[in-house]
Amino acid sequence: MTAFVDVRNMVRWTAETGPERIIAGMSRYVEDDFRRWESFDKIARVGSHTPWGVIELMPTSDGETYAFKYVNGHPSNPARGFQTVSAFGALADVSNGYPVFLAEMTLLTALRTAATSAMVARLLARPDSRRLALIGAGSQAEFQALGMRGALGVNDVAVWDTDPAAMAKLVRNLEPLGFDVTVASSGREAVRGADVVTTCTADKARATVLQADWIEPGMHLNAIGGDCPGKTELDPTILLREDVEVFVEFPPQTRIEGEIQAMPADFPVTELWQVLTGRAAGRTSAAQVTLFDSVGFAVEDLSALRYVRDAVAGTPWVDDIDLVAEPDDPKDLFGMVAAFTPIPS
Repeated sequence: MTAFVDVRNMVRWTAETGPERIIAGMSRYVEDDFRRWESFDKIARVGSHTPWGVIELMPTSDGETYAFKYVNGHPSNPARGFQTVSAFGALADVSNGYPVFLAEMTLLTALRTAATSAMVARLLARPDSRRLALIGAGSQAEFQALGMRGALGVNDVAVWDTDPAAMAKLVRNLEPLGFDVTVASSGREAVRGADVVTTCTADKARATVLQADWIEPGMHLNAIGGDCPGKTELDPTILLREDVEVFVEFPPQTRIEGEIQAMPADFPVTELWQVLTGRAAGRTSAAQVTLFDSVGFAVEDLSALRYVRDAVAGTPWVDDIDLVAEPDDPKDLFGMVAAFTPIPS
């Protein structure tokens, strides 16, 4: 049998446990897996791009457990009543190839992305960071705020979005959780005085939602919206500033999908796993600007799936499903259906 967490149980588990607690715990799993980065098979995700959006497969394996995620990104979906992102994923036993865990990952991807942002903020942001600016108030925004509070103690949030209803939604969701939320009149106003700036917009375009002259010394920039070819969020000159250091997950994927996609192939970046293992420096001064060029990588999905699998084991939030055919004789698959095959007259 394969353990399965459907949408209903994922929602119940998240609500009962608390998303902030889950993001904090999941970020530790992500960190643990980045520390053993060299043990994973790694390839850039496989994408199928259309005028409507992209559908992607994200696989990885550590030699014992195989994981994959199916995920889409369709920016025009909300106007048609659909989620921008939908996803599901699985873990399999490498020794026999059997799937052992299957889960919805639309909600889980939001938790995972925030968990990764939190892990990176602990690593790169100034420890005294207290103010978060959100450029983009869509589906990911609240999760990002919870992740930053868990990582840094941030409670003061400024937000800017071109959609006033999205900003009102964010205020409605975050203020009861103890956040002090300011609705800014522009992106510049939101960013002014922030310690951490998260960009999380959905449009598949080479947009510029963060300008170079808005950047202040010591900021940590968490750019999570540029996640496919032809989609960026930052003024490219930000990456060229002398005080900016760019950190990435997996360079072969980030150079295709991230903010650095328009940069030369030899544009210098630092891999996060190298910082975590002491092979490269992270933040080197209080005035340095750190930039996480986040695109999302399969290892993070494996981390998230492992976390959920462990958290829901033995609880009412997981079901067993009969996903793999197992005939009495492993060599006689046809025997399972032969008894139902009509006999010619």
